[in-house]
Amino acid sequence: MANVHHFKVRTAQGNLLELGQFRDKVLLIVNTASRCGFTPQYQDLEKLYQQYHAQGLEILAFPCNQFGGQEPGSDGDIQQFCQLNYGVSFPVMAKINVNGPEADPLFEYLKDQARGLMKTRAIKWNFTKFLVNKDGVVVKRYAPRTRPGQFIDAIETELALLPAAER
Repeated sequence: MANVHHFKVRTAQGNLLELGQFRDKVLLIVNTASRCGFTPQYQDLEKLYQQYHAQGLEILAFPCNQFGGQEPGSDGDIQQFCQLNYGVSFPVMAKINVNGPEADPLFEYLKDQARGLMKTRAIKWNFTKFLVNKDGVVVKRYAPRTRPGQFIDAIETELALLPAAER
């Protein structure tokens, strides 16, 4: 696969979503969980989405139960949790695996494109974030401890590169 835009992912409703529809948008792709110490980052992500969505930022959350069983609910439970507790308005996709033999192909690609600390490939915990530019190229990987507000400059840099008609 040449870039992120070649992948399809499953929505929480079970439909396929082609990431090619996000050409000329900046993407922030995050593996999430509802019962994690980093779960309050949903609030930070929503704030980013509200502030930058009109300028071309899209956020896609991918719930994952691989880290301490911190996302045990169904896709419907997760949707309800995100809406009721954080007012999330960006897409929260179907629950997936991000590591191991059942890892989602998108996350296999993301891990290949942007390694973690000490060049590790595996995702170590919930709320690992991948910033993707308008061409579907992975720009940077951010650790779970890195709050979304800490890389606003990188987001703004990528948004500034969008065609004027897309902003």
